Amino acid sequence: MKLHHSKTFAGSAALMIGAAVLLSGCSSSTPTTTSPSATTAPSSTAPSSMAPSSPAAATLDLKSGESAKGTIVVDGKGMSLYYFLKDTKDTKVSACTGACLDAWPIAVASSETPVVEGVTGKVGTIKSPDGKLQLTLNGMPLYYFAQDSKPGDILGQDVKEVWYLAAPDGTMIK
Repeated sequence: MKLHHSKTFAGSAALMIGAAVLLSGCSSSTPTTTSPSATTAPSSTAPSSMAPSSPAAATLDLKSGESAKGTIVVDGKGMSLYYFLKDTKDTKVSACTGACLDAWPIAVASSETPVVEGVTGKVGTIKSPDGKLQLTLNGMPLYYFAQDSKPGDILGQDVKEVWYLAAPDGTMIK
């Protein structure tokens, strides 16, 4: 009889753990609000991690990460993001076109309501010439640097004195 109770308890515990995992998976992939600067529920890991801390982290459009220049804005995979000084605040069109985009690809949003964590500036999107949604922070388009090959790379910082890393509050790191 004791053996039967142990199996019942173990089965119940496994069922409860499975339900908790299923429910946590559903809640972490859906934003909690719909405002453009909305953030997901706080993570239990520090926002300074450059690598995604869980499968749900890969769905993030923007988050904060640590670099040699301090806390910066990165994408969900930890890749650094930059501002272009030739862009105008609240622009609807990127100033980086043609060959510029080969070296500085746009940061693409997963939807018109980007999912962010640890970024406090106003996050939005604009349409790129090819119809993609480009991420913006405080009204400025965001870009990658093609020579940054792994999370933590910041090789685009201060290139030609017009490309600068973005800080989580939306300021430019010079």
